[in-house]
Amino acid sequence: MFDVLMYLFETYIHNQANMRIDQDQLTDDLSTAGFQRNDIDNALNWLEKLAEYQDVGVSPILLNTDPLSIRIYTLEENQRLDVNCRSFLWFLERAQILNTQTREMVIERIMALDTLAFNVVDLKWIVLMVLFNVPGCENAYQKMEELLFDVNQGMMH
Repeated sequence: MFDVLMYLFETYIHNQANMRIDQDQLTDDLSTAGFQRNDIDNALNWLEKLAEYQDVGVSPILLNTDPLSIRIYTLEENQRLDVNCRSFLWFLERAQILNTQTREMVIERIMALDTLAFNVVDLKWIVLMVLFNVPGCENAYQKMEELLFDVNQGMMH
């Protein structure tokens, strides 16, 4: 499913943000590209839930979080997000790329994935997808995109 999401984001969503795509045609295109029907359906359902964030927006109240507050992760979240992923989320909050609201959106979308194999590179893509879909996060999206695509990136956290 994650491979389908990556393919969709790179091929359709990121490059053609305002384009309307017929879901049946998209499913056919993905099948032709070699993806399994179950993965396609799961990815499209995942994206439908992600699209709901377009109606949410970012609350200004949650933009400035207390620097001493920390997020306690559930057992399931700890299993999916290793220490590197959790550290990277913390880094993104301190860099003001994520706030508490968008962090929770990212975690919710990660937990909705059908895979347990998850790493920091995957996390970066999920963050990018979430920020792309949340109104008011354009600057954060741009910063995240720079982190993801910077060829001279070195250590980020």
